[in-house]
Amino acid sequence: MKYILLFLSCLVACTYEYGIVAGKTETIYVTETVTETVTETETIIEEVEIPVYIEVEVPVYIDTGFDDPGLIWVDSFTQPNTVDGIDILWVIDTSGSMHRFDAQLMAGIEVMLGALPPTSWRLAMISNDPSRAVLESQFPLVPGDDILDAEMMYSAMGRGGREEGFDAVYEYVINNSYAATWMRPDAGLLVVFVSDEQEQSDDHFIDVPDFVSWYGGLRGGSVFAASIVNHDTTESLCTSVSPIDVGTRYMDATNAFGGNIIDICADDWTAGVADAAASIEPHESWVLSHTAIEDSVRVFLNGTVQDSGMTTWTYSATDNTVYFHTIPPGSTLVEIGYRYYETVDTADTGA
Repeated sequence: MKYILLFLSCLVACTYEYGIVAGKTETIYVTETVTETVTETETIIEEVEIPVYIEVEVPVYIDTGFDDPGLIWVDSFTQPNTVDGIDILWVIDTSGSMHRFDAQLMAGIEVMLGALPPTSWRLAMISNDPSRAVLESQFPLVPGDDILDAEMMYSAMGRGGREEGFDAVYEYVINNSYAATWMRPDAGLLVVFVSDEQEQSDDHFIDVPDFVSWYGGLRGGSVFAASIVNHDTTESLCTSVSPIDVGTRYMDATNAFGGNIIDICADDWTAGVADAAASIEPHESWVLSHTAIEDSVRVFLNGTVQDSGMTTWTYSATDNTVYFHTIPPGSTLVEIGYRYYETVDTADTGA
């Protein structure tokens, strides 16, 4: 009886909400959230320039007034090839403006006749107009001829108005049948250009290097050049020179062969012409550009120093000249190095 009463009171006082699901099992998952703290370290690389000093020993000359070593200088030249004689062409501008230079022209040719060796040379004058040069047929001047013979040749030569010295040389050497009767393939060749206008070849040699290449290939390379032309106004002895008349093409070609360039406006061409004549002969001596300190002179042939005992050469302090006892071979680069004291012009310093 007691149990029944307890059961009934429980029904009245105890209420539960629940359901029964038959045949199904429910799985309950419990998810745990974990917070993790990560510490990240950042590495920063910074470039820093650090000066590095390298000790180098450098000789320093301190002028104490004693034992001054002087300045260093090198004179140099290329020895002309030894040739069997020399053929010479004066390629002359025959336009009207050139008549004013007739006196200098004849004086220059006279000096060349006197400066040439006593034998084995031939000299002809041609116009710088190719159409005239190809027809020129005068026999050349030879040893024994003088300025009167030269004047006769100049008066009789063909004249034209074209200013094409490069092409004129080509036409005379290659296409003039008379030239072949006296020009010698085994002799050297010197061309002297004379013009008061720019070179204007437009047939065989539009560019200067083309002429240099062709001319340089003649006579086994035994070729020489000189030019008597207008210089730029800043350097000319004329009052003024038009830029179109400056003979830059002639000068460029002449420089390619180490030749002499003379200002056509000079009153006297003779010194330059004499130098041009001398340039075709092998050098047996060389006058130095500065007065050398005697014991400092050294001679190099193609970069090789010659004997220090000077059995192949001698320096003379009397005339400041190196004399070659053994003449350097043709085409040899000769360099003469030496020290000298710089001369101070007291007139300029006021001392």
